[in-house]
Parts: sequence; structure tokens; C-alpha cells
Amino acid sequence: MRIHSINTSGKILANASVTLGGCFAVRNLRIVDGSKGLFVSMPSYRTDEGLKDVCFPCTKEFRQQFQNTVLAAYRQEMARLHEPQAHERPRQRESSGFEERAAPGPADTPEETPPDGLEEESHSPGGMAMQ
Repeated sequence: MRIHSINTSGKILANASVTLGGCFAVRNLRIVDGSKGLFVSMPSYRTDEGLKDVCFPCTKEFRQQFQNTVLAAYRQEMARLHEPQAHERPRQRESSGFEERAAPGPADTPEETPPDGLEEESHSPGGMAMQ
């Protein structure tokens, strides 16, 4: 499932694409903010009688499951977009009890030594030691 073309205004909030069972792809789904809440609009075409869905769930149960899954993916994408990114600074710094200290210098850090048994060297022809 892929949520894309997210809008911040209007009734169409986003578009979605879904692949069912790795066998059937549905494109141009729309997530719509209707008078009764969010719903998923299937791809459609215009006729003299109005809009006709290109494809659609055949049972009420599958329609509900399909809609719930698409709307859950939309909500998850919206939550992800509102999370601060790694390259962004937090908007407001909260007091966390963290004390700022200077990083230890070379004299302050203990020298690391490898665990016993890892210092073995193999000698190659020509007298050069390889680690």
C-alpha cells in the first residue's frame, strides 16, 4: 500500500495505491473527508448517469476491511510526516535532567585493549605482519 499526493486542504486528502495479494493492483484510490468522516473512494469514470466505479469490493465485509486498511495506512503516514526528522532540531527543548558536559579529551578516555586471544598475528612470507 502506498499513500501519496497528500493535500492539506479540500475534501480529497490523499491518493493511494494498493496491491492485493501481490496479484492485483488498484491505483487512483482517493481518501476523502466526507460529511460522515473519512472514506475511501474507488477509481471511477464519468458517464451520463454519473460516476461509475472502475473496480469495487463485492461484499460489505470486504469493503469495510479494505476501507479500514487504507485509512489506517493514511493515518500512519500522517503520523510519520508529523514526527521530527533526524536532520531537524526539536521545536522546543524540554528539561530532561541532562547535564551538558564537555566531551572527554584523549587524556580522559581509557585506552581500549582487545580481549584476550584477539592479538594473534599471522606472518606472511616476506616478514610482514598481518592483523
